[in-house]
Amino acid sequence: MDNETKTNVIERIVPDTSVVIEGLLSTKIKNNEIKANEIIIHEAVLAELEHQANLGKSIGFVGLEEISRLREFAAKNNISLDFRGERPRAAEIRHASLGEIDALIRQLAFDEDATLITSDKVQSEVALARGIKAIYFRGPERGLKRLKLERFFDETTMSVHLRENVMPHAKKGMPGSWEFKPLRKAIVKQEEIQEITTELIEEAKLRKDGFIEIERKGSTIIQLGKFRIVITKPPFSDGWEITAVRPVKRLNLGDYKLSDKSKRRISTQAEGVLVAGSPGMGKTTFSQALAEFYASQDKIVKTVEAPRDLILPDSITQYAISHGSSQEIHDILLLSRPDYTFFDEMRNTDDFKLFADLRLAGVGMVGVVHATSPIDAIQRFLGRIEMGVIPQVVDTVFFIKEGFINRVLSLKMTVKVPSGMTEADLARPVVVVTDFETGKEAYEIYSYGEQTVVVPVQETKKGDKKGIQMLAGLAIEDEFSRYSRNAEVEVVSDNKCIVYVPERDIPKIIGKQGKNISMIEKSLGMSVEVRELGEKNNKEKTENKYEETETKQEKQEEVEFELIIDKKSIIFNLSSEMQNKDIDVYVNNELLMVAKASKKSLIKIKKNNNLGKIILDAKNRGEKIQLFA
Repeated sequence: MDNETKTNVIERIVPDTSVVIEGLLSTKIKNNEIKANEIIIHEAVLAELEHQANLGKSIGFVGLEEISRLREFAAKNNISLDFRGERPRAAEIRHASLGEIDALIRQLAFDEDATLITSDKVQSEVALARGIKAIYFRGPERGLKRLKLERFFDETTMSVHLRENVMPHAKKGMPGSWEFKPLRKAIVKQEEIQEITTELIEEAKLRKDGFIEIERKGSTIIQLGKFRIVITKPPFSDGWEITAVRPVKRLNLGDYKLSDKSKRRISTQAEGVLVAGSPGMGKTTFSQALAEFYASQDKIVKTVEAPRDLILPDSITQYAISHGSSQEIHDILLLSRPDYTFFDEMRNTDDFKLFADLRLAGVGMVGVVHATSPIDAIQRFLGRIEMGVIPQVVDTVFFIKEGFINRVLSLKMTVKVPSGMTEADLARPVVVVTDFETGKEAYEIYSYGEQTVVVPVQETKKGDKKGIQMLAGLAIEDEFSRYSRNAEVEVVSDNKCIVYVPERDIPKIIGKQGKNISMIEKSLGMSVEVRELGEKNNKEKTENKYEETETKQEKQEEVEFELIIDKKSIIFNLSSEMQNKDIDVYVNNELLMVAKASKKSLIKIKKNNNLGKIILDAKNRGEKIQLFA
């Protein structure tokens, strides 16, 4: 029979685990809805609750507290309370979810000719089918009573932080503009936190808008109405702690004052979107506004969350990945064919791979990522999916700062020579990241050697090539490590490097008739000068040769020369006092090479190598060529 408003007078009752955990029996007795002469609790109920408590799960503690309340009520109302039945074996406790414990409790009710009290519909139906007297109490449809936790919130509170033996604190304000304030002078005692925890778990089980999202040893995550609550306790944490978060403001897409260009992007083009930003900056608020916008455009929208904390209309289905595998989510989404899926709080590699897999299957995806800058959100995909696939997975990045859109990036794939490089044969596939509003290139992502690098375009256009040269140096050192364990590389320019190795290793690097070094130069796309390692250790010589361009030119004297071009060579004809001296060659105030003048005061460079082509092009364009000694 179902629960009724009149008083049920029962000789003997046997409660099962479900009704004990939900605290319904003590409430019914207290409210005189049930009158019984004897309460018989199976040892299996106690064993299961003990097992849950030992695992650190809150429902175990809640159930044990309910049994304590029942003992108090029984003593006050002259009701007999006994524990009977045999304690279940470990295997039966482990398989409680399969019905082993429920079967033992039903058998006790049958043997004692008692009435089974349960809030499990299946348990009730099985008992009635076996001819066992049973009363089913469905969890009450509760109104939204004021929680103890809500006493710490006001209209400006974003989150409340409770920790035992510490004053309660709260973040007050708006995303991006908040203060961390104490709420009272009295510390929070462990008993107070445990009372709040018990109430939250009971409410989560009884309210329609509440559920326990994740229950682990030492931690519990609850979604209760607009609150997302994280509870931790020893041994997971060094003390009891509750963190409760709620949205303080709900915005629609119009509140973000998007440009017409961005509105068109969202409406017609953006299908692989990342919403990025630091914690507390308003990513979730923007995602909710975006989801509601798509839903209002007659799009089918679903979410994947862990835990579910987006506050969305009933038309949007919210899936909890914590209650299903990645494969299950994948299958459900492909079969239900949503237009857009929102993936909240992407954290680990499996999340990013699932996002990419669904996007490549044609599902519009919006992912929420923690990042301190817009490019960081894109970098989270590097190493998890192929670089060339990234623009197909992510086409738009919205970076949220202080509650509003700070920057919008777009991505595309092209084949080009990366910024800062000059040789046409260095062209490669490049992911170009563009500032969407200005249309200017912001970053380039490409492979350099065995590394995937992210290079800011603006810095390289301004002439700051230190980053590129450093990456080049690493790749070149890796190349020469096959020939020498002690190779040291100095990148002189985009087109030339000097490699210092021990004298014994120089012959095998040069190779017979220079074949090895020619192959290396062709592979690297730059000229390589091999020198003995001892030269680099001479600090005075190194400083004189490789200081920054402007400082170096100030300390050196410019050398006069005659430029002669014949069929095969470019020749710098210097004055006689320059013989055997090191000469720096500059094109447009940038160091191109360091060469040693011959005994005849000549510097010869072949026209068909990279350096020769640069000098010839500079002369033909009338650019400045200078020599310094």
